[in-house]
Amino acid sequence: MSLWGTLTGKKSSSTSSTSSSPSYPSSTPSQDNAPTTSFQSTPFDPTTAQDVTSFLGNASLPDPSQLHPLAGLNHQTLDYLSLDESALSDLPGSRSALPSRGWSDDLQYGTGVTYLSALTLGGSYGMIEGLRRTPASAPPKIRLNSVLNSITRRGPFLGNSAGIIAMVYNGINSTIGYYRGKHDSANSVVAGALSGMLFKSTRGLRPMMISGGIVAGVAGVWTVMRKTLF
Repeated sequence: MSLWGTLTGKKSSSTSSTSSSPSYPSSTPSQDNAPTTSFQSTPFDPTTAQDVTSFLGNASLPDPSQLHPLAGLNHQTLDYLSLDESALSDLPGSRSALPSRGWSDDLQYGTGVTYLSALTLGGSYGMIEGLRRTPASAPPKIRLNSVLNSITRRGPFLGNSAGIIAMVYNGINSTIGYYRGKHDSANSVVAGALSGMLFKSTRGLRPMMISGGIVAGVAGVWTVMRKTLF
């Protein structure tokens, strides 16, 4: 040791730092602690893969039919899905090939059929009238205009008039059948006469009788056709 080292204490400090440093175990594994297990990757087998049916089965999803508002209902118990025979009119003479559940059915079907028939008949008459009134030498536009005017004048007038008479006729016919307890030809003829007279009641007695006779005759023909054809 030199004099300078003795005075400065250089060797002693290095010795103390060496002695004060901690000792760590060696990171080199020993032969006894070496792992003995080896891992190997296995090849992928496509046949063992799971498809979508494994998580979309019946156990995980609800039944779609149970989500409908009418699920579980018996359609035989719903009146608006089927024409129940017990709901038909039980009056004598009301059962035929044209089933009826009362005056409401007769009012709707009778009025609708009568209106459409009269509208078609009036339109056909108006078309013929328009063709006759226009000379053959007239331009096509004038002939077409005349035909359309006649159709729109005759068709709606006859259809509306027949529809009003049919509404009154069905109401009177159902009322007479309710009080008499049966439906027959007499009910239809009387209801037709009263309906025609009421339709022309503001025109005087003579127009009332003529209108009543015409409607009563049409009602009589209808009852005969219904018995013969239906």
